[in-house]
Amino acid sequence: MSTPERITVHILGFPLPLYQRSLEHSNELLREFALIGLSQKEGDSRPLPSRLIELVDALTRDYAGVTDEADAQRDEALEAGLEVIDLTYLVPAGVAEASQALGAMLDEADEYCRRGGTLLTLATPPETKQFRDWYLGEFTAQVAGAEPTPWTAYVGALPDRR
Repeated sequence: MSTPERITVHILGFPLPLYQRSLEHSNELLREFALIGLSQKEGDSRPLPSRLIELVDALTRDYAGVTDEADAQRDEALEAGLEVIDLTYLVPAGVAEASQALGAMLDEADEYCRRGGTLLTLATPPETKQFRDWYLGEFTAQVAGAEPTPWTAYVGALPDRR
């Protein structure tokens, strides 16, 4: 059995405070969706909360160990109070498809949150959504051969929405 080819992905100018906010929001969403998933009746047609939890579990299982080194560097930088860090990941090419699937599912989760109902978690705030799109997009783009786009260049290229 051969080891899949690994591709280097550089995440430049990773904004640690924004990452922390994004992580907190994602964790809130996943906790609430897990509770919803537990309350769903047997035979329900795989609603979004269950599909999202299953996707996150599958990605965690499939990519276990791939991000450990960069994650440790990120966590050390957070602990040290840094604002920005450059990270390097060595990933299989399949991470591009996984990033796209996760992004699409999280966009669907945002729409689910906007529809409201009994949810406590709100849709992803705009800056956090931009961060998510950039971060996941970097894996997709760089696996396809693109050069890294630093966070500041990415947000600088977005239309001004004032």
